Amino acid sequence: MNRKTINAVIILGVISVLSILMVQIFWIKNTNSLHETTIAIQEKEDSLNMVHFEEHVRIALRNVLEDISKTKGDSSDLVGAVKKIQDDYYSVDINEELHPFYLENLLKRQFYNQNVQHSFQYGIYDCFNDSIVFGKLIQYTNETDGGFLASDTINNVTSEAMKWKKDGHYFTVFFPEIVTENNNQIQLKPYSPYLYLFIIVIFVLLFFAFAVIVILKQKKLSEVKTDFINNMTHELKTPISTIGLSSEMILRSDIEKDPEKIKKYAGLIFKENKRLEKQVERVLNVAKLDKNEIVLKKEDFNIHELLLEVKETIELDGEEKDAEIKLTLNSINATTLVDPVHITNVVYNLIDNAIKYCEQKPIISIRTEDNGNEIKITFQDNGIGIKKENVKMIFEKFYRVPTGNIHNVKGFGIGLYYVKKIIDTHKGTINVKSQYGVGSEFTIFLPK
Repeated sequence: MNRKTINAVIILGVISVLSILMVQIFWIKNTNSLHETTIAIQEKEDSLNMVHFEEHVRIALRNVLEDISKTKGDSSDLVGAVKKIQDDYYSVDINEELHPFYLENLLKRQFYNQNVQHSFQYGIYDCFNDSIVFGKLIQYTNETDGGFLASDTINNVTSEAMKWKKDGHYFTVFFPEIVTENNNQIQLKPYSPYLYLFIIVIFVLLFFAFAVIVILKQKKLSEVKTDFINNMTHELKTPISTIGLSSEMILRSDIEKDPEKIKKYAGLIFKENKRLEKQVERVLNVAKLDKNEIVLKKEDFNIHELLLEVKETIELDGEEKDAEIKLTLNSINATTLVDPVHITNVVYNLIDNAIKYCEQKPIISIRTEDNGNEIKITFQDNGIGIKKENVKMIFEKFYRVPTGNIHNVKGFGIGLYYVKKIIDTHKGTINVKSQYGVGSEFTIFLPK
């Protein structure tokens, strides 16, 4: 997938997310508008219903008072006798003696006539001490003839035990179902739909960002693998070509006339074959590391002896840019339990990098010292160094530090990846410090 395709995917994804966002906002606005209109209509209807309910209740209670007045022959003014305390609670002043069951029948009849289809609770009070004299709950039901069904009294006072005074009474009517209905209408304010939209958009954006990151990583991995294949092809092709040419020259030469030339070509074949063997071995080792197939064969191994051997080998090899290795062996006990083969490969990989990435005579300083229960090995070189933004990536598989036009260094980009894996497998750590244009410093910590 090329860069243009990735950009097209990102642009189309952004347009899709914005389109979804716009549709959702439009839908939420319309829904809110419809919801607000519905609520306004419902509130208006509830308000009208409450007004109608109050009117019917007042008329019924007024009719009750008139019926009582006619029975007692009292023609006094009834204005203001009916008082609304709350939407569900009314008080009515009376001056006459009143039997509770007579009042109950009047209330049932008048509420039935006014179509007040709600259970009610009435109570008769003594206004001198404001205490209840009698009370009863009347339940509304469609199964009875009058629509009301009597319940138990709300106190222990009965009609036989009551002693009525000539005046100073009032009765109240309470509609418990009105309170219940109001409570049912009270709901917690729902969360704003924009909150749900925000959550959905966040999830969509996270998924989109994740998809873009995966695409970019795959693109980068594809590019790295392509570079690796190109480098590997070049690295393998070079010794193969050299071996082929040397073999051809041997076939063309007369062995008896020019034995020195034959020996020279045979040496080239042997050297290039060893080089080819090392390259293949590197690739196979990395493949084994990825599959966790490498089994370490640990044994007591002296790091100082290894470093002395490496110094001698490198300095005697005149083809390695005449590299110089300086050893400072300060560790008192340099023996540790490691796999000699892999640790040797680690040391050679680090030194090989220091030599390849150097524009002048390579000078590599190797220092050992004790660090508690670990041995610390530091490799410091005078190479081209690594830029800060590249340091954190140098241990990734197939990664090679870009060198621009400085020089073309051959390699697969698996050397430092192999080093890191081997050190980690030995329960050790490796750190790097580098200054671009000055040099790099790799530090290994291995448990003793």
